[in-house]
Amino acid sequence: MRIAFTRHSVIPGFGLTVGYTMVYLSLIVLLPLSALFLKTASASWEHIGETISDPRVVASFRLSLGASLVAAIINAVFGLGVAWTLVRYSFPGKRVIDAIVDLPFALPTAVSGIALTTIYAPTGWIGQWLEPLGIKAAFSPLGVTIALTFIGLPFVVRTLQPALEDLDPAVEEAAASLGAGRWQTFRHVIMPAVFPALLTGFALAFARALGEYGSVVFIAGNMPMKTEIVPLLILVKLEQYDYTGATTIAAVMLILSFFLLLLINGIQWWSARHHRSEG
Repeated sequence: MRIAFTRHSVIPGFGLTVGYTMVYLSLIVLLPLSALFLKTASASWEHIGETISDPRVVASFRLSLGASLVAAIINAVFGLGVAWTLVRYSFPGKRVIDAIVDLPFALPTAVSGIALTTIYAPTGWIGQWLEPLGIKAAFSPLGVTIALTFIGLPFVVRTLQPALEDLDPAVEEAAASLGAGRWQTFRHVIMPAVFPALLTGFALAFARALGEYGSVVFIAGNMPMKTEIVPLLILVKLEQYDYTGATTIAAVMLILSFFLLLLINGIQWWSARHHRSEG
């Protein structure tokens, strides 16, 4: 006698879960973004062109994109070193350092901005030593980059740690036994294995930096044409009741961010596929 067992899933069926997912994403993501583009579409092309080509807007886009890119590159380089240290070595205080990495996640962004401004101001702990050297950290593009680097580091480290943990040290030992030097082992063994994760962390840090406001607004100084970031300029437009101008700038930033992230994800997909084909 054959007894048929029905397999029950803890999670509801495919149709229900997909429907719930689409409704949730529509309410949280799609509707607000649709409202943004609809408000922008209500303006004339002439007004949109004037808003985008305004020198103040161009300067803010240049600063936000440039500082975010530089901060993401810095985090990619040094974040790899931090993740490698936390994964491969045991030392006193390791758990403390591991917790410090998550500090930018826990701190309110305004608190981060005030702390960074206090430290890097001309009279601050670090700023007072930089000032005689002619280096102005606070109230400058350098200060914006420092703030964006601060908030982006956890994204790189936490993305790289699982990839480094999955990397078998025996592979490195095999490469060394075949005569490979440290640089050759890093370039041909370690880097191909962790590059997709590194690129993902870079993309997350870059995307996070593009929309950052709280930690930047204090240390930037908010000088038009010099240290004014895009999120602050959007807020200025809203305070001036220029809602169309604010949504236009926001829509352009959203489109730029989408295409940049799409490009990075495409490079990541190609890298992972190339690595699998070589393996």
